Amino acid sequence: MKTLKNWTTEHTDAHRVVLNVDGQHQLCLYVLEPNLFRVLIKRKGELALDRTWSIATQQDVPWEGRPREDLSGFSLPAWQLEQEAHQLTVSTDRLRVTIHQPLWLEWHYRNGADEWQPLVSDRPTSAYLLNAHGDGVAHYQRRAADDRYYGLGEKAGPLLRNGKRYEMRNLDAMGYNAFSTDPLYKHIPFTLTRRDAVSFGLFYDNLSSCWLDLGNEIDNYHAPYRRWQAEAGDIDYYLFTGERALDVTKAFVRLTGKTLFGPKWSLGYSGSTMHYTDAPDAQVQLGNFIRLCQEHAIPCDSFQLSSGYTSINNKRYVFNWNYDKVPQPQQMTAAFHDAGLKLAANIKPCLLHDHPRYQEVAQQGLFIRDSERDGPEISSFWDDEGSHLDFTNPATIAWWQTGVTTQLLEMGIDSTWNDNNEYEVWDGEARCHGFGTPVAIKHIRPVMPLLMMRASLEAQQRFAPDKRPYLISRSGCAGMQRYVQTWSGDNRTSWQTLRYNIQMGLGMSLSGLYNVGHDVGGFSGDKPDAELFVRWVQNGVMHPRFTIHSWNDDQTVNEPWMYPAVTPAIRSAIELRYRLLPYLYTLLWQAHADDEPMLRPTFLDHEQDAQTFEECDDFMLGRDLLVASVVEPGARTRRVWLPDNASGWYDFYTGTWYSGGQWVTLDAPLETLPLLVRAGAGLPLSKRISHVSAERDDTRELKLFPVKGNGCSKGLLFEDDGESWGYKDGNALWVEWEMQCTADAIHLTVSATGDYRPAWQAMTVSLPSGETRRLVINGEETDRWVR
Repeated sequence: MKTLKNWTTEHTDAHRVVLNVDGQHQLCLYVLEPNLFRVLIKRKGELALDRTWSIATQQDVPWEGRPREDLSGFSLPAWQLEQEAHQLTVSTDRLRVTIHQPLWLEWHYRNGADEWQPLVSDRPTSAYLLNAHGDGVAHYQRRAADDRYYGLGEKAGPLLRNGKRYEMRNLDAMGYNAFSTDPLYKHIPFTLTRRDAVSFGLFYDNLSSCWLDLGNEIDNYHAPYRRWQAEAGDIDYYLFTGERALDVTKAFVRLTGKTLFGPKWSLGYSGSTMHYTDAPDAQVQLGNFIRLCQEHAIPCDSFQLSSGYTSINNKRYVFNWNYDKVPQPQQMTAAFHDAGLKLAANIKPCLLHDHPRYQEVAQQGLFIRDSERDGPEISSFWDDEGSHLDFTNPATIAWWQTGVTTQLLEMGIDSTWNDNNEYEVWDGEARCHGFGTPVAIKHIRPVMPLLMMRASLEAQQRFAPDKRPYLISRSGCAGMQRYVQTWSGDNRTSWQTLRYNIQMGLGMSLSGLYNVGHDVGGFSGDKPDAELFVRWVQNGVMHPRFTIHSWNDDQTVNEPWMYPAVTPAIRSAIELRYRLLPYLYTLLWQAHADDEPMLRPTFLDHEQDAQTFEECDDFMLGRDLLVASVVEPGARTRRVWLPDNASGWYDFYTGTWYSGGQWVTLDAPLETLPLLVRAGAGLPLSKRISHVSAERDDTRELKLFPVKGNGCSKGLLFEDDGESWGYKDGNALWVEWEMQCTADAIHLTVSATGDYRPAWQAMTVSLPSGETRRLVINGEETDRWVR
């Protein structure tokens, strides 16, 4: 690669400075927000890809992508320019960048004392590199000793990314090692760098395969550095600051698009297994699942049909029902609906060469095209070869949506499970339609799953316009949160996977993917033993997505009742999730409305406590619930660090109060998941229900955990019918509460806005055992609030 060196100012306009670099390239510096700048380098004045699908600041991007020069959605503040002989400085009141000669950038931020402080700088030696005879690009920054790197979406190993090299190249990583396997399924080249006084985000808007080295590599000729390198495309990055790490994560979501607000039933237990749909009597097996849920009193809201329902022999063919296995699809879906369960069906974007409709699709030109011959590209897929659908072709989108509608939705399927969509097309020059402007697949591979899920979403919306859509996707890129819930792919059964899937989920959450979960019990490998299965379920019920899914090597099935001796413990854990559904649903609303992460590492709300940055297996569900999953065999106690806060923590079950900033050891019998609640919180709870039903959900409890002594805290409960768009017109219920504690009384003030009226008429308010202070609600001594 060739280093970019000497620059001159070419021109400035209202929102950017353009430099001429080495007489042939352009560096464009955009001022987008007071604390958000963008750096774009145009090779020989041209862009390798003139569109983006990840930047969605106000609304969704056009199908054909957002023009890279589009600055809509940004506030575009005033800025100042200062130029000296060998440097140029651009600044707002919050962020400042100095461009040095030869080319490297130095960033400063303004702190709370109104002083400029160093933030980060490029490596002064060879900061920007372009491949003179190819497509590769690279960017180097210096590493500071106190940098802590997080983010990168779905990655194996510890949450802290320092000292490692990662690759973004979407792969179907079946049976991956949750500690070490890389790359995995998703493409999110975003890092969150945390320091004691400031945090900043760095997002490379480049969709080609890339590498991020965060301290694994050293070179005697350069000071310590970090590196981003891509096989193709442009150097195009966004740098933005936040006082806290949380501010940076929320800013990244505002940059790439809001979280989909799915239906409430999507938070219930979802069953799944490859075994049922692979069986020759799949419809009977699926019916047995309904019966066994009822027989074992397991609450459940949905089931995910694995791809065996589309099989011919042992291969999978999208939009092809195997009527030998499932002779009456509409009767089957009706049985699930009668039991209160929804269905999601697995669909894949690649047609094997012997798919019944392959020639039809090929003749219509709906596949990605081979780079050297006039025909579809051919790639390995599901033990054979096939061709991938080109979702940059409007005709492909229409064909796909017709398939989703006629083969799934009209059959009674409620949602789509967009799977095996990594697009492992390794002919990098394979041609995509590009909505009329052809583009090589190497530039947009992760966009294909993004457009696939969008096509599925729009088909669902057209079919049921009054209902909020729910979709699942395994692969994707930054911005996929606009369309789907996701999960960590085909994990392998082990205690290590249970532990590091927690870190993987937190990494996704810090990277803007809030609605996440894992295949509980492990997807591949040996079946979990009874203890591991219980601990995995207990952990899984505290994630936004809760699905037990498996394809065990010994043909067994991970089911709640697979071990009769521990079925009561499994049932108890799932019942706990359903009891917490009002809290979880409020978190989903806040993720959508306020960009608040649902899963949170403990440091996200307690940055003042250095211990929370040490590697641990704990996490927060929302701001209030501290989950201490048991991830070691044989453990019947759990040592937990209680983050240092002013109010302390309560044991969820016993009501015992602990001060923060200390280690405690909690009992953790096999039947119990250790949970702690932040003092000052209130958890909205429901009674036991078999599945989500607005009509039957007729009780509500607000369990208060008051601070000791004096203090004030606030909270929210969101309610609606669970599936419509009514909230947009005020047809929802926002219950806000404020708790004022004194030495002798707990004063609770509750108010409500919105037109929706849930089935419950009154909310019971409860206090921890041993709490003796008077409870006063809206000025009256009572334990009930009537709306």
